[in-house]
Amino acid sequence: MKNFSFILLLAVFAACKQKPKPAVEETRTSGSVKMLVDESFSEVLASQIEVFKTDYPDSKFTVTEGNEQQIIPTFLNDSVRVIILSRMLTADEDKIYRSRSIVPKTSRFGIDGIALITGKNEPDTNITVNEVIEMMKGNAADGKQLVFDNAYSSTLRYFKDLAGIKTLPARGVYTLKTNNDVIKYVADHKGFIGVVGVNWLIANKDSMSVYLTKVKPMGVKNLKGKKGDNAYYKPTQANLIDGIYPFLRNIYIIDAEGRNGLGTGFATWLVSPRGQLIVLKSGLGPHKMASRDFNFKNTN
Repeated sequence: MKNFSFILLLAVFAACKQKPKPAVEETRTSGSVKMLVDESFSEVLASQIEVFKTDYPDSKFTVTEGNEQQIIPTFLNDSVRVIILSRMLTADEDKIYRSRSIVPKTSRFGIDGIALITGKNEPDTNITVNEVIEMMKGNAADGKQLVFDNAYSSTLRYFKDLAGIKTLPARGVYTLKTNNDVIKYVADHKGFIGVVGVNWLIANKDSMSVYLTKVKPMGVKNLKGKKGDNAYYKPTQANLIDGIYPFLRNIYIIDAEGRNGLGTGFATWLVSPRGQLIVLKSGLGPHKMASRDFNFKNTN
């Protein structure tokens, strides 16, 4: 009888143990969402997700990082419906989702800069936008050369658009694999100017400290008639917020879930005061500055 009771107890225990957990309700703050992220913004997004999950522990994020040209096709073939990019969808890309009766929702939540870095001992500390354009066209006057993270990055696409070119010149513009590769290369080779996202420099300042001490950011002067054409500006947070640093780019979240789920809730949270404060603390420019209210006590 004792053996029978013991076996019965084990059976009940096993049944309880195998009982499936109740599914988490899919809402704006709970459930799961898959996201594609331009690797240039992986660090700032990771900070946002960490805080969001602290506020809403029933939320689950599955993030896939990659370069822009790598993740866009995945987004358009409907495998993943939320994406972080440095640009909005083109008209043709937008049509693909609208043909499925889904209207993609785009929200800007941050402002990033693209820094030009050079060796610490290089004599040149400033450069003009026009000089960079000429370098992209293969017309560098002083033999300087540009080096980018990789051939499919949003950073390189930004400068190709700026210069109005489709292909890179045979000489003077080179690509590696990652932003960290760019920093290391410029630190160890003379005559090169590295092109790196500001948020990447900030996020990796500790792990790349040995190399970052060997490079310096350049001041950039904008084209005549554009904001920032009166002086050379470095990619500081204040200059990103003021919009006077020439090489600015927005950070967007594009939600094509087509429902009121976690992707929509996270997109809304990113532009909320809490989400914007995290952007500000990351060293980037927020989409909007939170107003400050002051309470004055009447001492009379």
